[in-house]
Amino acid sequence: MPELIPNIIPRDQHPISRNLISPSALKVMHRLHSKGYEAFLVGGGVRDILLGKQPKDFDISTNAHPEQVHALFKNSRLIGRRFKLVHILFGREMIEVATFRGQADEQSNKSETKQSEHGMLLRDNVYGTIEEDAVRRDFTVNALYYSAQDFCVYDFLNSHNDIKAKQVRMIGDPETRYREDPVRMLRALRFAAKLNFEIEPNTSAPILSMAPLLGNIPAARLFDEMLKLFMSGHAVEIFENLLHYKLFDALFPQISHTLNSNKQAAYYKRFILEGLRNTDNRIRAEKPVTPAFLYATLIWPEVNRQWQQLKSEGVPDFPALQQASQSALQKQLAHISIPKRFTLMMKEIWEYQIRLTKIQGRRPFQLIEQPRFRAAYDFLLLREQAGENVNGLGQWWTKFQVKNPAPVHKKAPRRFKNSKPRPQQHNK
Repeated sequence: MPELIPNIIPRDQHPISRNLISPSALKVMHRLHSKGYEAFLVGGGVRDILLGKQPKDFDISTNAHPEQVHALFKNSRLIGRRFKLVHILFGREMIEVATFRGQADEQSNKSETKQSEHGMLLRDNVYGTIEEDAVRRDFTVNALYYSAQDFCVYDFLNSHNDIKAKQVRMIGDPETRYREDPVRMLRALRFAAKLNFEIEPNTSAPILSMAPLLGNIPAARLFDEMLKLFMSGHAVEIFENLLHYKLFDALFPQISHTLNSNKQAAYYKRFILEGLRNTDNRIRAEKPVTPAFLYATLIWPEVNRQWQQLKSEGVPDFPALQQASQSALQKQLAHISIPKRFTLMMKEIWEYQIRLTKIQGRRPFQLIEQPRFRAAYDFLLLREQAGENVNGLGQWWTKFQVKNPAPVHKKAPRRFKNSKPRPQQHNK
Protein backbone atom coordinates (compact mmCIF):
# COMPACT_ATOMS: atom_id res chain seq x y z
CA MET A 1 0.00 0.00 0.00
CA PRO A 2 1.45 3.42 -0.91
CA GLU A 3 2.22 5.63 2.03
CA LEU A 4 -0.69 7.83 3.07
CA ILE A 5 0.18 11.31 4.25
CA PRO A 6 -2.65 12.78 6.29
CA ASN A 7 -4.06 16.22 5.94
CA ILE A 8 -3.75 17.43 9.53
CA ILE A 9 -6.47 19.93 10.40
CA PRO A 10 -5.37 22.03 13.41
CA ARG A 11 -7.67 23.01 16.26
CA ASP A 12 -8.31 26.53 14.99
CA GLN A 13 -9.67 25.14 11.67
CA HIS A 14 -12.33 22.75 12.97
CA PRO A 15 -15.18 22.98 15.52
CA ILE A 16 -14.38 19.88 17.59
CA SER A 17 -13.99 20.70 21.25
CA ARG A 18 -13.52 18.39 24.24
CA ASN A 19 -16.69 19.96 25.65
CA LEU A 20 -18.60 18.27 22.81
CA ILE A 21 -17.09 14.83 23.47
CA SER A 22 -18.33 12.37 26.07
CA PRO A 23 -16.21 12.55 29.26
CA SER A 24 -16.15 8.73 29.20
CA ALA A 25 -14.61 8.72 25.71
CA LEU A 26 -12.03 11.27 26.82
CA LYS A 27 -11.24 9.10 29.86
CA VAL A 28 -10.69 6.05 27.64
CA MET A 29 -8.37 7.96 25.30
CA HIS A 30 -6.43 9.43 28.23
CA ARG A 31 -5.83 6.04 29.84
CA LEU A 32 -4.70 4.48 26.58
CA HIS A 33 -2.32 7.41 26.02
CA SER A 34 -0.97 7.11 29.57
CA LYS A 35 -0.07 3.48 28.86
CA GLY A 36 1.81 4.38 25.68
CA TYR A 37 -0.88 3.56 23.12
CA GLU A 38 -2.31 5.69 20.33
CA ALA A 39 -6.01 6.52 20.65
CA PHE A 40 -8.33 8.56 18.45
CA LEU A 41 -12.00 9.45 18.36
CA VAL A 42 -13.10 8.11 15.00
CA GLY A 43 -16.05 7.77 12.65
CA GLY A 44 -19.49 9.17 13.34
CA GLY A 45 -18.44 11.05 16.46
CA VAL A 46 -15.99 13.17 14.47
CA ARG A 47 -18.24 13.48 11.41
CA ASP A 48 -21.32 14.58 13.35
CA ILE A 49 -19.51 17.29 15.32
CA LEU A 50 -18.07 18.65 12.07
CA LEU A 51 -21.65 18.80 10.73
CA GLY A 52 -22.88 20.64 13.82
CA LYS A 53 -24.73 17.60 15.17
CA GLN A 54 -24.57 15.98 18.59
CA PRO A 55 -23.14 12.43 18.24
CA LYS A 56 -25.06 9.53 19.76
CA ASP A 57 -21.99 7.30 19.96
CA PHE A 58 -18.31 7.89 20.59
CA ASP A 59 -16.04 5.22 19.14
CA ILE A 60 -12.32 4.95 19.80
CA SER A 61 -9.65 3.50 17.51
CA THR A 62 -6.28 2.45 18.91
CA ASN A 63 -3.13 0.44 18.20
CA ALA A 64 -3.69 -1.51 21.44
CA HIS A 65 -4.98 -5.04 20.80
CA PRO A 66 -8.40 -6.00 22.19
CA GLU A 67 -6.91 -8.09 24.99
CA GLN A 68 -4.64 -5.20 25.99
CA VAL A 69 -7.58 -2.77 26.10
CA HIS A 70 -9.63 -5.26 28.08
CA ALA A 71 -6.83 -5.60 30.63
CA LEU A 72 -6.77 -1.81 31.16
CA PHE A 73 -10.48 -1.46 31.94
CA LYS A 74 -12.20 -3.60 34.56
CA ASN A 75 -15.53 -2.24 33.30
CA SER A 76 -14.99 -3.72 29.83
CA ARG A 77 -15.93 -6.84 27.90
CA LEU A 78 -14.54 -8.45 24.76
CA ILE A 79 -17.12 -9.07 22.06
CA GLY A 80 -17.29 -10.37 18.52
CA ARG A 81 -15.76 -13.16 16.48
CA ARG A 82 -15.99 -11.60 13.05
CA PHE A 83 -14.44 -8.37 14.38
CA LYS A 84 -13.05 -8.38 17.91
CA LEU A 85 -14.04 -5.23 19.80
CA VAL A 86 -13.99 -4.00 23.37
CA HIS A 87 -17.05 -2.42 24.98
CA ILE A 88 -16.25 -0.25 27.99
CA LEU A 89 -19.25 0.46 30.20
CA PHE A 90 -19.73 3.66 32.18
CA GLY A 91 -23.13 3.20 33.80
CA ARG A 92 -25.60 3.13 30.89
CA GLU A 93 -23.07 4.60 28.46
CA MET A 94 -20.93 2.32 26.33
CA ILE A 95 -17.71 3.30 24.56
CA GLU A 96 -16.64 0.99 21.75
CA VAL A 97 -12.91 0.51 21.20
CA ALA A 98 -11.52 -1.10 18.04
CA THR A 99 -7.95 -1.92 17.15
CA PHE A 100 -6.55 -0.46 13.92
CA ARG A 101 -7.32 -2.91 11.11
CA GLY A 102 -4.59 -4.04 8.76
CA GLN A 103 -4.45 -5.63 5.31
CA ALA A 104 -4.56 -9.43 5.23
CA ASP A 105 -1.79 -11.12 3.27
CA GLU A 106 -0.65 -14.67 2.53
CA GLN A 107 1.09 -14.83 5.91
CA SER A 108 -2.09 -13.92 7.83
CA ASN A 109 -3.19 -16.68 10.18
CA LYS A 110 -6.45 -18.39 9.13
CA SER A 111 -7.74 -17.79 12.66
CA GLU A 112 -7.39 -14.05 12.05
CA THR A 113 -9.03 -13.67 8.65
CA LYS A 114 -11.49 -15.67 6.56
CA GLN A 115 -13.61 -14.98 3.46
CA SER A 116 -16.59 -16.80 2.01
CA GLU A 117 -16.75 -18.09 -1.57
CA HIS A 118 -18.62 -14.86 -2.46
CA GLY A 119 -15.79 -12.67 -1.13
CA MET A 120 -17.61 -11.76 2.11
CA LEU A 121 -15.41 -11.25 5.16
CA LEU A 122 -16.34 -13.85 7.78
CA ARG A 123 -13.53 -12.96 10.14
CA ASP A 124 -11.14 -10.01 10.13
CA ASN A 125 -8.79 -9.63 13.05
CA VAL A 126 -5.62 -8.59 11.23
CA TYR A 127 -4.25 -5.52 12.97
CA GLY A 128 -2.21 -2.68 11.48
CA THR A 129 -1.47 1.03 11.50
CA ILE A 130 -3.77 4.04 11.52
CA GLU A 131 -3.07 4.51 7.79
CA GLU A 132 -4.15 0.94 7.04
CA ASP A 133 -7.16 1.37 9.30
CA ALA A 134 -8.32 4.44 7.37
CA VAL A 135 -8.24 2.51 4.10
CA ARG A 136 -10.14 -0.41 5.65
CA ARG A 137 -13.08 1.78 6.74
CA ASP A 138 -16.22 1.73 4.62
CA PHE A 139 -16.99 5.34 3.65
CA THR A 140 -14.81 8.44 3.66
CA VAL A 141 -17.27 10.26 5.92
CA ASN A 142 -16.40 7.69 8.61
CA ALA A 143 -12.63 7.88 8.20
CA LEU A 144 -11.66 10.99 10.17
CA TYR A 145 -9.58 10.71 13.36
CA TYR A 146 -9.51 13.22 16.22
CA SER A 147 -6.65 13.27 18.72
CA ALA A 148 -7.29 14.48 22.26
CA GLN A 149 -3.53 15.01 22.63
CA ASP A 150 -2.89 17.63 19.95
CA PHE A 151 -6.60 18.43 19.26
CA CYS A 152 -6.05 17.91 15.52
CA VAL A 153 -8.18 16.01 13.00
CA TYR A 154 -6.28 13.54 10.81
CA ASP A 155 -7.71 13.09 7.30
CA PHE A 156 -6.04 10.41 5.14
CA LEU A 157 -8.62 10.17 2.32
CA ASN A 158 -9.93 13.68 1.64
CA SER A 159 -12.85 12.84 3.91
CA HIS A 160 -13.30 16.44 4.99
CA ASN A 161 -13.86 17.48 1.36
CA ASP A 162 -16.52 14.78 0.92
CA ILE A 163 -18.31 16.06 4.01
CA LYS A 164 -18.22 19.59 2.60
CA ALA A 165 -19.51 18.25 -0.74
CA LYS A 166 -22.23 16.28 1.08
CA GLN A 167 -21.49 12.97 -0.55
CA VAL A 168 -21.19 9.36 0.63
CA ARG A 169 -18.15 7.81 -1.09
CA MET A 170 -16.94 4.23 -0.71
CA ILE A 171 -13.27 3.78 0.16
CA GLY A 172 -11.65 1.52 -2.42
CA ASP A 173 -13.38 -0.41 -5.19
CA PRO A 174 -17.14 -0.41 -4.40
CA GLU A 175 -17.81 -3.86 -5.89
CA THR A 176 -15.02 -5.45 -3.84
CA ARG A 177 -16.12 -3.68 -0.67
CA TYR A 178 -19.78 -4.69 -1.16
CA ARG A 179 -18.70 -8.30 -1.65
CA GLU A 180 -16.68 -8.13 1.57
CA ASP A 181 -19.81 -7.00 3.42
CA PRO A 182 -23.09 -6.58 1.50
CA VAL A 183 -24.59 -4.68 4.46
CA ARG A 184 -22.51 -1.73 3.28
CA MET A 185 -25.15 -1.20 0.58
CA LEU A 186 -27.72 -0.61 3.32
CA ARG A 187 -25.31 1.62 5.21
CA ALA A 188 -24.80 3.78 2.11
CA LEU A 189 -28.54 4.41 1.94
CA ARG A 190 -28.80 5.07 5.66
CA PHE A 191 -25.94 7.60 5.76
CA ALA A 192 -27.26 9.39 2.68
CA ALA A 193 -30.71 9.76 4.25
CA LYS A 194 -29.47 10.57 7.75
CA LEU A 195 -26.94 13.18 6.64
CA ASN A 196 -28.96 14.50 3.67
CA PHE A 197 -26.03 13.57 1.39
CA GLU A 198 -25.92 12.18 -2.14
CA ILE A 199 -24.39 8.77 -2.82
CA GLU A 200 -21.36 9.32 -5.06
CA PRO A 201 -22.06 7.78 -8.52
CA ASN A 202 -19.31 5.14 -8.46
CA THR A 203 -20.51 4.09 -5.00
CA SER A 204 -24.14 3.72 -6.03
CA ALA A 205 -23.56 2.16 -9.49
CA PRO A 206 -22.99 -1.50 -8.40
CA ILE A 207 -25.80 -1.67 -5.83
CA LEU A 208 -28.59 -2.63 -8.24
CA SER A 209 -26.75 -5.69 -9.57
CA MET A 210 -25.26 -6.70 -6.20
CA ALA A 211 -28.47 -6.47 -4.13
CA PRO A 212 -28.96 -10.28 -4.11
CA LEU A 213 -25.76 -10.62 -2.04
CA LEU A 214 -27.83 -9.58 0.99
CA GLY A 215 -29.16 -13.12 0.89
CA ASN A 216 -25.77 -14.25 2.25
CA ILE A 217 -26.13 -12.16 5.43
CA PRO A 218 -27.31 -13.98 8.59
CA ALA A 219 -31.00 -13.29 9.25
CA ALA A 220 -30.28 -12.22 12.85
CA ARG A 221 -27.84 -9.51 11.70
CA LEU A 222 -30.37 -8.15 9.20
CA PHE A 223 -32.92 -7.64 11.98
CA ASP A 224 -30.56 -5.17 13.65
CA GLU A 225 -29.74 -3.48 10.34
CA MET A 226 -33.46 -3.02 9.58
CA LEU A 227 -33.96 -1.27 12.92
CA LYS A 228 -31.09 1.11 12.10
CA LEU A 229 -32.66 1.84 8.71
CA PHE A 230 -36.30 2.25 9.67
CA MET A 231 -35.77 3.83 13.09
CA SER A 232 -33.42 6.51 11.78
CA GLY A 233 -36.20 9.08 11.39
CA HIS A 234 -35.85 8.81 7.58
CA ALA A 235 -37.75 5.57 6.96
CA VAL A 236 -39.87 6.92 4.08
CA GLU A 237 -36.85 8.03 2.03
CA ILE A 238 -34.96 4.84 2.83
CA PHE A 239 -37.93 2.67 1.80
CA GLU A 240 -38.14 4.43 -1.57
CA ASN A 241 -34.41 3.89 -2.11
CA LEU A 242 -34.62 0.23 -1.07
CA LEU A 243 -37.23 -0.20 -3.79
CA HIS A 244 -35.17 1.77 -6.32
CA TYR A 245 -32.02 -0.31 -5.81
CA LYS A 246 -33.92 -3.64 -5.56
CA LEU A 247 -32.62 -4.13 -2.03
CA PHE A 248 -36.18 -4.49 -0.73
CA ASP A 249 -36.54 -7.55 -3.02
CA ALA A 250 -33.66 -9.26 -1.21
CA LEU A 251 -34.90 -8.34 2.28
CA PHE A 252 -38.66 -8.85 1.89
CA PRO A 253 -39.09 -11.03 -1.22
CA GLN A 254 -42.71 -12.05 -0.60
CA ILE A 255 -43.83 -8.50 0.21
CA SER A 256 -41.90 -7.19 -2.78
CA HIS A 257 -43.69 -9.66 -5.07
CA THR A 258 -47.05 -8.53 -3.67
CA LEU A 259 -46.13 -4.87 -4.19
CA ASN A 260 -45.16 -5.57 -7.81
CA SER A 261 -47.88 -7.95 -8.92
CA ASN A 262 -51.01 -7.75 -6.77
CA LYS A 263 -54.00 -5.78 -8.02
CA GLN A 264 -53.95 -3.91 -4.69
CA ALA A 265 -50.26 -3.05 -5.03
CA ALA A 266 -50.86 0.72 -5.04
CA TYR A 267 -52.88 0.48 -1.81
CA TYR A 268 -50.23 -1.70 -0.14
CA LYS A 269 -47.44 0.72 -1.00
CA ARG A 270 -49.50 3.66 0.35
CA PHE A 271 -50.14 1.65 3.50
CA ILE A 272 -46.43 0.98 4.10
CA LEU A 273 -45.55 4.61 3.38
CA GLU A 274 -48.20 5.83 5.86
CA GLY A 275 -46.81 3.47 8.50
CA LEU A 276 -43.23 4.59 7.92
CA ARG A 277 -44.28 8.25 7.93
CA ASN A 278 -45.96 7.61 11.28
CA THR A 279 -42.72 6.03 12.56
CA ASP A 280 -40.62 8.97 11.33
CA ASN A 281 -42.94 11.46 13.02
CA ARG A 282 -42.81 9.59 16.33
CA ILE A 283 -39.02 9.37 16.27
CA ARG A 284 -38.63 13.06 15.46
CA ALA A 285 -41.03 13.86 18.31
CA GLU A 286 -38.87 11.63 20.55
CA LYS A 287 -41.78 9.26 21.15
CA PRO A 288 -41.10 5.53 21.65
CA VAL A 289 -41.44 3.11 18.75
CA THR A 290 -41.64 -0.68 18.84
CA PRO A 291 -40.17 -2.94 16.14
CA ALA A 292 -43.37 -5.03 16.37
CA PHE A 293 -45.54 -2.24 14.94
CA LEU A 294 -42.95 -1.48 12.26
CA TYR A 295 -42.69 -5.09 11.09
CA ALA A 296 -46.46 -5.59 11.36
CA THR A 297 -46.78 -2.73 8.86
CA LEU A 298 -44.11 -4.02 6.47
CA ILE A 299 -45.42 -7.59 6.35
CA TRP A 300 -49.15 -6.73 6.28
CA PRO A 301 -49.45 -6.71 2.46
CA GLU A 302 -48.57 -10.41 2.31
CA VAL A 303 -50.66 -11.27 5.39
CA ASN A 304 -53.69 -9.49 3.94
CA ARG A 305 -53.19 -11.06 0.49
CA GLN A 306 -53.15 -14.56 1.95
CA TRP A 307 -56.03 -13.75 4.32
CA GLN A 308 -58.28 -12.63 1.48
CA GLN A 309 -57.27 -15.66 -0.59
CA LEU A 310 -58.10 -18.11 2.21
CA LYS A 311 -61.46 -16.44 2.86
CA SER A 312 -62.32 -16.72 -0.84
CA GLU A 313 -61.63 -20.46 -0.52
CA GLY A 314 -64.17 -20.76 2.28
CA VAL A 315 -61.92 -20.60 5.36
CA PRO A 316 -63.67 -18.72 8.22
CA ASP A 317 -62.47 -15.18 8.97
CA PHE A 318 -60.41 -15.67 12.13
CA PRO A 319 -58.74 -19.02 11.24
CA ALA A 320 -57.94 -17.58 7.80
CA LEU A 321 -56.15 -14.61 9.37
CA GLN A 322 -54.24 -16.84 11.78
CA GLN A 323 -53.10 -19.11 8.93
CA ALA A 324 -52.12 -16.12 6.79
CA SER A 325 -50.14 -14.55 9.66
CA GLN A 326 -48.25 -17.75 10.40
CA SER A 327 -47.47 -18.42 6.73
CA ALA A 328 -46.27 -14.88 5.99
CA LEU A 329 -44.10 -14.80 9.12
CA GLN A 330 -42.48 -18.17 8.45
CA LYS A 331 -41.47 -17.07 4.96
CA GLN A 332 -40.14 -13.73 6.19
CA LEU A 333 -38.16 -15.22 9.09
CA ALA A 334 -35.99 -17.06 6.58
CA HIS A 335 -34.63 -13.65 5.53
CA ILE A 336 -34.85 -11.49 8.67
CA SER A 337 -34.91 -13.07 12.11
CA ILE A 338 -37.58 -11.24 14.15
CA PRO A 339 -37.49 -12.14 17.88
CA LYS A 340 -40.50 -14.01 19.23
CA ARG A 341 -41.49 -11.22 21.63
CA PHE A 342 -42.14 -9.05 18.56
CA THR A 343 -43.79 -11.67 16.36
CA LEU A 344 -46.30 -12.41 19.12
CA MET A 345 -47.26 -8.74 19.31
CA MET A 346 -47.46 -8.52 15.52
CA LYS A 347 -49.95 -11.38 15.44
CA GLU A 348 -52.02 -9.66 18.12
CA ILE A 349 -52.11 -6.41 16.15
CA TRP A 350 -53.29 -8.26 13.04
CA GLU A 351 -55.89 -10.36 14.90
CA TYR A 352 -57.29 -7.25 16.57
CA GLN A 353 -58.26 -5.99 13.12
CA ILE A 354 -61.12 -8.50 13.34
CA ARG A 355 -61.86 -7.83 17.01
CA LEU A 356 -62.19 -4.10 16.30
CA THR A 357 -65.16 -4.82 14.06
CA LYS A 358 -67.11 -6.05 17.12
CA ILE A 359 -68.64 -2.77 18.34
CA GLN A 360 -71.88 -4.02 19.82
CA GLY A 361 -72.80 -4.18 23.51
CA ARG A 362 -70.01 -4.33 26.05
CA ARG A 363 -67.31 -5.49 23.60
CA PRO A 364 -65.86 -2.01 22.90
CA PHE A 365 -65.48 -1.34 26.64
CA GLN A 366 -63.63 -4.64 27.07
CA LEU A 367 -61.39 -4.11 24.06
CA ILE A 368 -60.32 -0.60 24.99
CA GLU A 369 -58.91 -1.91 28.28
CA GLN A 370 -56.58 -4.40 26.57
CA PRO A 371 -52.84 -3.57 26.44
CA ARG A 372 -52.66 -4.09 22.66
CA PHE A 373 -55.71 -1.98 21.86
CA ARG A 374 -53.78 1.23 21.12
CA ALA A 375 -51.38 -0.42 18.66
CA ALA A 376 -54.26 -2.21 16.93
CA TYR A 377 -56.27 1.02 16.74
CA ASP A 378 -53.33 2.89 15.18
CA PHE A 379 -52.92 0.06 12.70
CA LEU A 380 -56.61 0.35 11.78
CA LEU A 381 -56.13 4.09 11.19
CA LEU A 382 -53.20 3.34 8.86
CA ARG A 383 -55.39 1.04 6.79
CA GLU A 384 -58.01 3.80 6.59
CA GLN A 385 -55.48 6.52 5.73
CA ALA A 386 -54.07 4.36 2.92
CA GLY A 387 -57.50 4.25 1.31
CA GLU A 388 -58.91 0.92 2.48
CA ASN A 389 -62.64 0.85 3.14
CA VAL A 390 -62.98 -0.15 6.80
CA ASN A 391 -66.61 0.94 7.03
CA GLY A 392 -65.84 3.99 9.15
CA LEU A 393 -64.37 1.95 12.00
CA GLY A 394 -61.42 4.31 12.48
CA GLN A 395 -63.71 7.29 13.02
CA TRP A 396 -66.03 5.21 15.22
CA TRP A 397 -63.21 4.13 17.56
CA THR A 398 -61.77 7.65 17.65
CA LYS A 399 -65.11 9.06 18.87
CA PHE A 400 -65.57 6.16 21.30
CA GLN A 401 -62.21 6.87 22.98
CA VAL A 402 -63.10 10.54 23.39
CA LYS A 403 -66.24 9.54 25.27
CA ASN A 404 -64.66 6.59 27.09
CA PRO A 405 -60.95 7.20 27.84
CA ALA A 406 -58.99 3.98 28.31
CA PRO A 407 -57.16 3.31 31.59
CA VAL A 408 -53.39 3.84 31.59
CA HIS A 409 -51.49 0.54 31.58
CA LYS A 410 -48.43 0.54 33.78
CA LYS A 411 -45.76 -2.01 32.98
CA ALA A 412 -43.79 -3.62 35.76
CA PRO A 413 -40.05 -3.08 35.42
CA ARG A 414 -38.26 -5.94 33.67
CA ARG A 415 -34.78 -7.22 34.32
CA PHE A 416 -32.61 -8.36 31.49
CA LYS A 417 -29.52 -10.52 31.69
CA ASN A 418 -27.88 -8.61 28.88
CA SER A 419 -26.93 -5.06 29.83
CA LYS A 420 -27.16 -3.90 26.24
CA PRO A 421 -30.35 -1.79 25.97
CA ARG A 422 -33.17 -3.28 23.91
CA PRO A 423 -35.09 -1.33 21.27
CA GLN A 424 -37.68 0.94 22.86
CA GLN A 425 -41.26 -0.24 22.91
CA HIS A 426 -44.20 2.11 22.98
CA ASN A 427 -47.29 1.34 24.99
CA LYS A 428 -49.75 1.34 22.19
